[in-house]
Amino acid sequence: MTRWSKVAISGLWICAAAAASAAEEPQPSPLQLRSWAAACAACHGTGGVALPGMSTLAGVPAEVLLQKLMDFKAGKPPSATLMPQLAKGYSDVQLQALAGYFATPAK
Repeated sequence: MTRWSKVAISGLWICAAAAASAAEEPQPSPLQLRSWAAACAACHGTGGVALPGMSTLAGVPAEVLLQKLMDFKAGKPPSATLMPQLAKGYSDVQLQALAGYFATPAK
C-alpha cells in the first residue's frame, strides 16, 4: 500500500468518526436549553413573547420555527440582520431543541 493510500484511508476514518460523533450529539439539558432561550429574550421577549415590532417565538409550531432557524443558518433571507450570524453558532440539534422549547406553552 502506498503512502498516499494510507493517508486517504486515515482521512476516511477521521471523517467517519466525525460524522458519527455529530450524529450522536446529545439533547441539551433543560438548564442548557433555558440558557440558550434566554439569549433570545433581548429581541424576542421573555419566554418568546415579543414587544410590538419583533417576532414572537412563543407558540410558533416547532416545524415552522425550525425551518426559519435553518434558513437563517443557511443565509436565507439575506436581508436578515443578526439572526444568520446567531443561527450559525448552533448545531442543528440545538436549533431543533430551541424550536421545541418555544413551541411548547409555558407551564
